[in-house]
Amino acid sequence: MSILVTGGAGYIGSHACVELLNAGYEVVVVDNLYNSKEESLSRVQKITGKSLKFYECDIRDAEGLEKVFTENKIECVIHFAGLKAVGESCKIPLEYYDNNIGGTVILCQVMAKMGVKKLVFSSSATVYGDSPIPYREDMHVGHCTNPYGRTKYMIEEILRDLYASDNEWSIALLRYFNPIGAHESGLIGEDPNGIPNNLLPYISQVAIGKLACLSVFGDDYNTPDGTGVRDYIHVTDLAIGHVKAVKYLESRTGIDAINLGAGRGYSVLELVKAFEKACGHEIAYKIAPRRPGDLDVSYADPQKAKDLLGFETQLDVDKMCEDTWRWQSNNPNGYDA
Repeated sequence: MSILVTGGAGYIGSHACVELLNAGYEVVVVDNLYNSKEESLSRVQKITGKSLKFYECDIRDAEGLEKVFTENKIECVIHFAGLKAVGESCKIPLEYYDNNIGGTVILCQVMAKMGVKKLVFSSSATVYGDSPIPYREDMHVGHCTNPYGRTKYMIEEILRDLYASDNEWSIALLRYFNPIGAHESGLIGEDPNGIPNNLLPYISQVAIGKLACLSVFGDDYNTPDGTGVRDYIHVTDLAIGHVKAVKYLESRTGIDAINLGAGRGYSVLELVKAFEKACGHEIAYKIAPRRPGDLDVSYADPQKAKDLLGFETQLDVDKMCEDTWRWQSNNPNGYDA
């Protein structure tokens, strides 16, 4: 059984490829390498001792996607490809709508044409907006606080309409929280272009000396230490959740939203302290103004993932920081030699 992984050369996608290959699936990757490196896939194959197929292709390229489906017996798609930074989405919203929503529509059109109707979609906890915590899947969604979150919400609605129009589809909407960490081998991890948008790669680049100081965006949130609280999930746990979702879809039709999170939150400063423990020295930081669209607190109710997928997180925040530091210290310039 071949699984098509869109955005498979990226941070979460590459870790998912490892777990899929280890689980015995054949893997085909589509990635336009906008914010990823092909080297990550070479390392995936080194970690697993197994091969995969790679196509450099944008998901908005219908002809290119059709070629991928024609040349491979794809039975399920895991859809990671998309722009993903909250702050950036507020600056360039049209690019987010074009890439994330437009690309997903084209992908689904090609899937329907090729008769492949099993889809695991990379959604996000941002669809909950400022709902009361913990976030549960039966909550009303759509009051998102930024364009990135709105693209995820809109795609979820598109996929619900798709299933309503054709009940042969089997779709998992995986709403995951804040992926951090790296593969324990130190061979693959998060390697953003330029200055990182996400917290932990920024911390790790300060720790390695590439960046001088961490900017903590806001210290006046309604939290114990004033900094934002998030539900962090190790990227390997998250990848395993995707494998469990693929297995869940194999023998059923329908559409389900499922949280993938640990069910508890850590503040920015708590994460800084955990990383200081991992790397053995202090992390320089300064307080900066809040970013638009950021919330005080966000964490999951993880019960549905446990009930439907048999999924629970296994790796704690210390392990997340240890693995990130191993990746960063072994690869100070990421995948660039």
